Order: sequence, then structure tokens, then C-alpha cells
Amino acid sequence: MSPHKPERLRMTGIPAGQKVRLALLGEAIDPFQREQLHAYGLTVSSHLQVLQQQPLTVVMCDQIELALEHAVAHELWVEAL
Repeated sequence: MSPHKPERLRMTGIPAGQKVRLALLGEAIDPFQREQLHAYGLTVSSHLQVLQQQPLTVVMCDQIELALEHAVAHELWVEAL
């Protein structure tokens, strides 16, 4: 029997208050933007808490609040903790 693999969801589908782990940065994120996200601490396996989804997606990452455009948040794949 294989271990259960967590379901991956887009960040934009996660309700405020939920904690998640970043699983994948989508292909549509260009290399420069990917570097910026990494500089802010958004790397694969980072633990995040979604604070809000409107008007922007806001997440808490390592005690830092980050506001993300929905186009960027839509390309972030996460798994529930």
C-alpha cells in the first residue's frame, strides 16, 4: 500500500486562515519573478498561512506578510498541513 500523497491546490483556492506548504511554483512564473519570490522566502516546502484572498492574496511566510497578485498566487501550488 502506497503512502497517501497530499492533494495539491492552487493558492487562490485556499480560504483565509488555512495553513499550507508550498509544493510547486508553476511554469508560468518567469525566472525573474521566481527569484523575487525566493528572496521573500517563498520556496518549495515553505509553510504559509493565507491571511486574505481579496483584493489581493496575502500570506504570512516566516513572520513576513506578502501580498501577491492573483495571477501569481494562481501559479503557486500548495498542500494542506
